[in-house]
Amino acid sequence: MQKIRSGTLAALLLGSIITPTFSLAAPADSDAIRQAALKDEVAWDFTEGLTTEVGPRPAGTPQEARARDWAVAKLKMLGFRNVRAEPYDMPVWQRVHDEARVTSPFPQSLVVAALGNSGSTGEQGVEGEIVYFPSIADLQAAPDGSLTGKIAFVSHDMVAAQDGAGYGYYGAARRQGPSIAAKKGAIAILVKSIGTDHHRIAHTGVQMWAEGVTPIPAVAVSVPDAEQLARMVARAKPVRVHLTAVSRTLADQPSGNVIAEIPGSDPKAGVVVAACHLDSWDQGTGAIDDASGCGIIAAAALQVAKAGTPRRTIRLLLAGAEEVGGNGGRAYFAAHGQQPHALVMESDFGADKVWRVDFTLPTGNEALAGRIGQALAPLGIVPGRDKAHGGSDIEPLVDAGVPVIDLQQDGIRYFDIHHTPDDTLDKIDQEQLRQNVAAWAVTMNLVANASESLSAN
Repeated sequence: MQKIRSGTLAALLLGSIITPTFSLAAPADSDAIRQAALKDEVAWDFTEGLTTEVGPRPAGTPQEARARDWAVAKLKMLGFRNVRAEPYDMPVWQRVHDEARVTSPFPQSLVVAALGNSGSTGEQGVEGEIVYFPSIADLQAAPDGSLTGKIAFVSHDMVAAQDGAGYGYYGAARRQGPSIAAKKGAIAILVKSIGTDHHRIAHTGVQMWAEGVTPIPAVAVSVPDAEQLARMVARAKPVRVHLTAVSRTLADQPSGNVIAEIPGSDPKAGVVVAACHLDSWDQGTGAIDDASGCGIIAAAALQVAKAGTPRRTIRLLLAGAEEVGGNGGRAYFAAHGQQPHALVMESDFGADKVWRVDFTLPTGNEALAGRIGQALAPLGIVPGRDKAHGGSDIEPLVDAGVPVIDLQQDGIRYFDIHHTPDDTLDKIDQEQLRQNVAAWAVTMNLVANASESLSAN
């Protein structure tokens, strides 16, 4: 997962929030699809296979290429049609070696992980006195030039939330902090991991350099080590850190998306896109982020197909290079953006239970929202009052005005694991994974077979 969106142009394009209007009865096949999906084994098999047989899948690497090959073969075996990889090229940042230690006044090692697009220290590393900022706002307020020759250290107060709301706000320390520090003269930056755990593991993630900024080494520090470092600073003695963060950037490396379809009976009714992303960070095996999302959408689409040919074509988008900036979503839009899209959805927030559904639909689709809400109610899912915004892989489509539905997953533990070495298969709860498949299957079925005209382009 690259980000949680806080707003979108689609909210302006599509008007007011849809408030579901409940009908007397959901379509008869929703109950059957839901019950069958709650016994699903495909999502687990997909997630287990991708994480075991491929493992980590950094964008633009041979491992990501193996993931594409694996996914194409798997989806064909499952019976999807029009399965193919759609390649594109992109620059690739690669981690080589990360290490940090306090050299004075209390010498000890720190657990760190370089952020995506970090500048490289070279093998010799860099050393300097740290300047502590409790928040990104404190860093922004520092005078220009005040960090010359120093290492910035930025903290935050992110806490766990069911909807993951803190990530967008506190994640600014990671996303914008390195550029701000570089502009103020820092030779490097340490950022308290954007996470909610207290494990001694560091959360990586991408950051983009502002225009005209020369990259500096930028690393995340595990939450316990960041708190340790803050305690050292509080003792009012200069704290010096030696940092080694070696990385390299390669131009024009191959990446790509994987596409698969369940053809619909009415080509003019538009395509329903279900998205996830194939790539992952290099530290774990990308189980919650986002192998499980790919397993969920594949399994759900198959449940719809078992119930009969849908009216609309269901298209899976297994996007590449999401973690480093949404390259796959942009490549998909460039190739397919002019095609009629009825609706888009994305699964990229782990595999814990879905608890809420949000809608951004054209005016006049209250009845469809009501049917979906009623079909989801037996799964413990309630309609929300927020607009749906989607995620990075469908962002270009949503910004172009395509309707979107968000099946919101429980994020209480997501940012304990996100972008860390702990993102592994054992974190997937199979019962909650099946609940996701059921939620996706009934929603996808109702959308794919809706008589309403949904197409926004």
